[in-house]
Amino acid sequence: MPAEPFILSPSLLSSDFSRLADELHALEQAGLRWAHWDVMDGHFVPNITLGPPFIAACRRQSGLFFDVHLMIDHPDRYVDEFVLAGADLVCVHAEACVHLERTLSRIRELGAECALALNPHTPLSVLDYVLPQLDMVLIMSVNPGFGGQSFIPFSLDKIADLKQMITDRGCRCSIQVDGGVNLDNAQKLVRAGADILVSGSAFFKHPPYAQRLREFLEAAGSRP
Repeated sequence: MPAEPFILSPSLLSSDFSRLADELHALEQAGLRWAHWDVMDGHFVPNITLGPPFIAACRRQSGLFFDVHLMIDHPDRYVDEFVLAGADLVCVHAEACVHLERTLSRIRELGAECALALNPHTPLSVLDYVLPQLDMVLIMSVNPGFGGQSFIPFSLDKIADLKQMITDRGCRCSIQVDGGVNLDNAQKLVRAGADILVSGSAFFKHPPYAQRLREFLEAAGSRP
């Protein structure tokens, strides 16, 4: 689990893609440690974003922890490429994996941290047999595919229930939340059990980044 009260992982989907290397450098300079990559294929979700070559090019420019979220069909076909490109963590969707255990095991074999994302409607019961394999569970608090959506309120109960599940089973697994995360709900999310908050437009549209990080920390009830 993260040592600090929570980790902020800014979603690069909301960054300036024309100067992404500069954006990554600015995040490091501001004190951020993670960057969240939203990979979309136009099938599992409507939009198309980026692939392994894009991440590989940026990997050479950044020391940030690359948190790679695959919103794609058949992620098992591509996890090798994303790890080779420089992903530190690969997160696949439960809804997209036919042989889930095999896919998670492969991510671990490649040396990356493995994570599983659950869409808003997906019950926590899908974690019953794979939770001990996971470094992180991502609770989607919007339906994936678009930035700037509003937070789905029942996600708070889902986070709290997942936190209890992790505690009851003695697992060492972080909880990430992605979708509609902002200053207004950061404290509620952390109190419910979130360890890692993904924020896109609520972060990148409010520079300077060091100040915005402080605002998130203060909003969640911690200190910069």
